Amino acid sequence: MRNFDELSEREMLALAISLEEEDERVYADYAEGLRENFAASAAVFDGMREEESGHRRRLIELYRQQFGEHIPLIRRQDVKGFVQRKSVWLAFPLRLDAVRKQASAMEVESRRFYLKAASRASDARTRELLDDLAQEEYSHENKADQLEKTLLSPDAAQAEDQARRRLFVLQIVQPGLAGLMDGSVSTLAPVFAAALATKDSWAAFVVGMAASIGAGISMGFAEALSDDGSLTGRGHPWVRGVVTGIMTALGGVGHTLPFLVHDFRAAMGAAVIVVVVELAAISWIRHRFMDTPIWSAALQVGLGGALVFLTGVLIGSS
Repeated sequence: MRNFDELSEREMLALAISLEEEDERVYADYAEGLRENFAASAAVFDGMREEESGHRRRLIELYRQQFGEHIPLIRRQDVKGFVQRKSVWLAFPLRLDAVRKQASAMEVESRRFYLKAASRASDARTRELLDDLAQEEYSHENKADQLEKTLLSPDAAQAEDQARRRLFVLQIVQPGLAGLMDGSVSTLAPVFAAALATKDSWAAFVVGMAASIGAGISMGFAEALSDDGSLTGRGHPWVRGVVTGIMTALGGVGHTLPFLVHDFRAAMGAAVIVVVVELAAISWIRHRFMDTPIWSAALQVGLGGALVFLTGVLIGSS
């Protein structure tokens, strides 16, 4: 890698052209990645891509006038001081908030580059163009705001908020809820069966922890290996797997922890209360994010939990 201060004027212009070409393609990727779910925001990035394309053409024209046709390939990774950016294609599906933050960071970095390059330029035309580009990068964020106001009408903004909510539900809430339901309900039988069979809080705690962690690992891998999210839009498989696994384990650990209390009757009473709270929380989440009527959600979750709980009680008491 080379230090920025070691670059000649010709190399600085070549680097600037490379940066503008990269930013233009990044904005094009952002627009394409957002188009399906966030069409209005995709149009904003199309406008920013056109801005970068205009910068690149002006830099190439100046370079040709001063140094001829051949432009050496000097990339950001060849020069110290640049922030390395994660490739866009590795971040699919794109999150709108993350994309906007990254775009803002790109503009700040480009402006600082042009200001520093202009301070080192000896040619008047080069210094003038670099100063102009620095100011345009500074106003680029305002340009993005103007494009958003023009293209993101209230209806479009509302539609994008709804799309963002759908993606959040699909990629985070849904796998997390599936894990929480499985962990909370499926571990009821072994925990309470062990508790009633042994009348020993510690034995119930050990069984509950083993069942909870085992179920978390199993559900996490099952979710991660179910699909890669490329067709369903459900997000990165390992993110879903981690969310599902953690929530599954937490669902079982919740009513297992009361058995740390040495007194068996007190532990049983506390565990039953925790189970009721868990089932109520699951019903509320289903109502809040899955648009399930609250009484319907409570009936479905409560009935399932009651059947599994009774199974554990009957087996443990036999």
